Amino acid sequence: MHFKYVILYVESPRDTIDFFCKAFDVTPGMITQEGDFGEVNTGETTLAFSSLKLMEDLGKSPARADAKNPCFEIAFLTDDVAGGLAKALKAGAGLVQDVKQEEWGQTTSYVTDTNGFLIEICSPVTAPA
Repeated sequence: MHFKYVILYVESPRDTIDFFCKAFDVTPGMITQEGDFGEVNTGETTLAFSSLKLMEDLGKSPARADAKNPCFEIAFLTDDVAGGLAKALKAGAGLVQDVKQEEWGQTTSYVTDTNGFLIEICSPVTAPA
């Protein structure tokens, strides 16, 4: 087996895909004709979005994201955390943490997307000098 998908439950997959493409330099993948499920191309693991309504129609009880009480985060790796943060904020992300040099040799910042999901924008970890 291999890890293939992360599916986030959102109000509007189309709007979320538009946001992610503008904020994080990903490209759109497939989207259903109904617009209730879609993906962005992120590499080996697919980041997908399903509408809350579709999940309810399938008998699930999806919760909405809560940026003040997240239960997970997704992360985008970049060599330019400050530039990535600026781009995400310009696209409509909410600032959670500005650019910070971490003691373990990584630069991090955090935003929320338009649905309230916590997203880390980070550099690769490098050994401290």
